[in-house]
Amino acid sequence: RKIVPYERIVCTNSFADENGKVVPASYYGMDSDWSLELILIITLEKHKGKTKLTLHQVGFPSDADSESAKKGWNESFDKLAESLVNE
Repeated sequence: RKIVPYERIVCTNSFADENGKVVPASYYGMDSDWSLELILIITLEKHKGKTKLTLHQVGFPSDADSESAKKGWNESFDKLAESLVNE
């Protein structure tokens, strides 16, 4: 939705099936309180000679399992870090 180079990325995030088709959270057995699309706000800041990335999800249900979401995002960031190191 919006990119401010070196500062911010605003985009959407959705659940998808094995073919990449957007599906509701109920497809994976979750409550129907989830929006079909979440808004992600990724902020980038200089921090001690590196880049600090902060992720904020808009539309995340208040009763959702935030620990599972954190685990999922951490796994994704670990994969990203690994791919950057291996380039």
